[in-house]
Amino acid sequence: MGNIAAFFDVDGTLYRDSLMIEHFKKLIKYEVLDPAIWHGNAKKTFENWDKRHGNYEDYLEEVAKIYINSMKGLNKDYIDFITNQVVKLKGDRVYRFTRDRIYWHKEQRHFIFFISGAPEFLLSKMAKKYQIDHYKGTEYYIDENNNFTGEINQMWDSNSKTKAIKDFVTQYNIDLDKSYAYGDTNGDFNMLKMVGHPIAINPVKELVINIQNDKELRDKATFIVERKDVIYKIPVNTPIL
Repeated sequence: MGNIAAFFDVDGTLYRDSLMIEHFKKLIKYEVLDPAIWHGNAKKTFENWDKRHGNYEDYLEEVAKIYINSMKGLNKDYIDFITNQVVKLKGDRVYRFTRDRIYWHKEQRHFIFFISGAPEFLLSKMAKKYQIDHYKGTEYYIDENNNFTGEINQMWDSNSKTKAIKDFVTQYNIDLDKSYAYGDTNGDFNMLKMVGHPIAINPVKELVINIQNDKELRDKATFIVERKDVIYKIPVNTPIL
């Protein structure tokens, strides 16, 4: 018999925003990056989303491109203080439902994995805070001087997360039919479909539609929406307005 596991996306599923964006803003606040970078297209895209005129995933993708280019040449050790500050100051800004599920899985002695598009150097600190030993994030390559090269191995798309899960399954003898997955965007679609107990946390519209259009996933998925101090369990076939 295989082991039972729980696979957690982090940004938007556990953490209420994006670790990368929080780090990006801190780099600007501490004047490591030029504030003009933020006051360009990234801010405009975010304001459109904030007014519900834009797509949050488009915003994330745009900021990610700016972030990756801005990080090129920075020394990893030089910004380590800011990296630590992100998790120290913002690491408790999580969804209560997801946090409690992590504690529940620990009580059940399940394997717990963080699989996230967040930079792995940030994700590792978030994993340490929640005492998670196994994680896979976006790898930001560094050169022999510990400077960021501007090259990455991304982990926010569905195919990359699928490969990461398959590697974990092989390494830890995981029984996917008995396992759990938690996600919020369409990048988590395959991850949710691979397990016996998929839970979509505050899912974006695209993910909701794709789950509803997939009979196998529709029959086993759960939608959870957390707002303020209330957690709602919503039927998967609920019409989208």
